[in-house]
Amino acid sequence: MYDLAIIGGGVNGCGIARDAAGRGLSVLLVEKGDLAGGTSSASTKLIHGGLRYLEHYEFRLVSDALSEREVLWTMAPHIIRPLRFVLPHHRSLRPAWMIRLGLLLYDHLGGRRLLPKSRALDLTSDPAGAPLKHAFRRGFEYSDCWVDDARLVVLNAVDAARRGADIRVRTEMVAAATDTDTWTLTLKHAESGDTTTATARMVVNAAGPWVEEVLRTRLGRKSRSHVRLVKGSHIVVPRLFEHDRAYIFQNGDGRIVFAIPYESDFTLIGTTDVEFSGDPATVAIERSEIAYLCRAVSTYFERPVDADDVVWHYAGVRPLYDDGDVAKDVTRDYVLELDAPGDAVPVLNVFGGKITTYRRLAEAALEKLKPWLGNAGPPWTKGAVLPGGDFPVTGFAALVGELGSAFPFIPSSMLHRLAHAYGTRTRAMLGSCRTMSDLGAHFGADLYAREVRWLIDEEWARTADDVLWRRSKLGLCLTGAERDALAEWMTSGVVSASRAPSRS
Repeated sequence: MYDLAIIGGGVNGCGIARDAAGRGLSVLLVEKGDLAGGTSSASTKLIHGGLRYLEHYEFRLVSDALSEREVLWTMAPHIIRPLRFVLPHHRSLRPAWMIRLGLLLYDHLGGRRLLPKSRALDLTSDPAGAPLKHAFRRGFEYSDCWVDDARLVVLNAVDAARRGADIRVRTEMVAAATDTDTWTLTLKHAESGDTTTATARMVVNAAGPWVEEVLRTRLGRKSRSHVRLVKGSHIVVPRLFEHDRAYIFQNGDGRIVFAIPYESDFTLIGTTDVEFSGDPATVAIERSEIAYLCRAVSTYFERPVDADDVVWHYAGVRPLYDDGDVAKDVTRDYVLELDAPGDAVPVLNVFGGKITTYRRLAEAALEKLKPWLGNAGPPWTKGAVLPGGDFPVTGFAALVGELGSAFPFIPSSMLHRLAHAYGTRTRAMLGSCRTMSDLGAHFGADLYAREVRWLIDEEWARTADDVLWRRSKLGLCLTGAERDALAEWMTSGVVSASRAPSRS
């Protein structure tokens, strides 16, 4: 018997699981695929307020998101770091005074303490102007944060498990029934085909793009609200500029596109907003979207970007709350709908939301369920560091230095990557290794069996894609043959022999 059963292993589901487990509740989370296997790993990788939402007068959404930037940064300074954004002024679009006013609001809405404020730029002399066309002579710069989105999800699940939550990946809730005070869920494991049952006092439906389907076909309830499926696609190209700042470009259609430094050697470009229908599991970028993104950034960069430059792309479906607006203007705010008619056991449905506000969403979800939670503890996650994040936001270089002293045989670039991925947990992951040969089989780039084994044992990785495209982005660096070799190694009995992630 669980207090709370959560359907969906994205950022909202894992955030709620962590918060609830930390309040002393017994928690079950089931995810039919991999953690962050859907929308939560297909974002633009930003912790941000959403500068363009100010134009839609969503001041509360922007303020809430801005106030979370530094909260999340201090909770996970290994996977979240500050990033400066350069906004070149396009004379035929928004006037300069409007941009400056928006940035002043952005500076002051969220209680900024650590991030530097916005400023004007002379792009004729600033290094940020070098890759741009000469027509862009003036610009602005402001702060937000970058995040490894899939690792944020996994670390919330790791911390939830440490606090007693039962996290089950590749486990689908296929049916549900209620009696007077409990849900009985039928669960099917994807790999074995085995079914089990679990009972819970309440259910949180955090199934993302599948939220309405789960509610209707599995839980047997109807929703008063509806989800709006909007596809966002991104492309990755070889690095377009040498500095470490990102760009935000205005487009004639009213949208904006980012160009962000990515995984050292690449630039991430996104995103699109396209209405989507059908099974979200089949989502894929379209040629027209690739052309749109290439055209958008080529308006600004001196060297044009075209489809032949794309080395990787991905697409995800955003499960937005349907407020009836056009796709690019649909609210990014979340809506929590409690379904508990009469004496029926409750279901809480999660619509919409942003990665930036996932922690606040989790608190709001548990507040909604408060009448059924009994003696659950108070909110606690603000400032509570995620696994590996127990060092100061200014202490990353010191952490890398300490790791370099402890593991001097590891190349500096590899050590930096490991520190960004695992923070202080890097020491536990490397354990007693004293030479490179101690790391085991080498799969390509700087990926070794030691790290893969850790991801299997501690972070629920089950396939090569889990390792290469969610737990890391090393898929960009390995050849097709190397990726195949990793997949073969992982299916040769290694995964089936793995133990459950630690709860210590």
